[in-house]
Amino acid sequence: MRVVVSGTHASGKSTLVCDLASAAGYDQLPDPFELVDEDTDPSGAASFLEQLRVSAERLIDLPAGCRVVAERGPLDFLAYLAALADLGRGSVDPQLDRSLRSTALQAMRHVDLLVVLPLDQRAGIHVPDDEDPDLRDAMDARLLDLVDDPELVPAATRVVELTGTPEQRLGALLQAVGGPRASTTSP
Repeated sequence: MRVVVSGTHASGKSTLVCDLASAAGYDQLPDPFELVDEDTDPSGAASFLEQLRVSAERLIDLPAGCRVVAERGPLDFLAYLAALADLGRGSVDPQLDRSLRSTALQAMRHVDLLVVLPLDQRAGIHVPDDEDPDLRDAMDARLLDLVDDPELVPAATRVVELTGTPEQRLGALLQAVGGPRASTTSP
């Protein structure tokens, strides 16, 4: 099963990815940020464009039937780019946006399960002001809209939204990957 864990920064993605890899023997793909040029502004459009490219390429290259969990997918970076525009921090050309959406759809066709981690106070994550809380909130709102877009998420891709403590999220994810269709939220 090819799993992508999506969410804004400081939403619990890294913890959930590591926990699933440990608990169920999934291979881990790191945050695409770790694979892009270190000299790029981490919260700028150029960085998000490069991370979208990296996340899409690696999903497309995954063979069917592999057991892999990826931290972030192309929808994350579409959401960040839209959030930047919402905050008046720049936007991408509409023609480029269409191309990016096409790339995202192509990559999402290689995802069996999309796990979305919306912001949730119960997760117990403290975020300092230098983590750009405005961008964090704007990206979260945009991501939640994008995961419902049938032009970006194929019908064959299961989507689960997980909330709660890290333990509750892991339990719900283990159920989603190991058994019949899981409920869309955890307690």
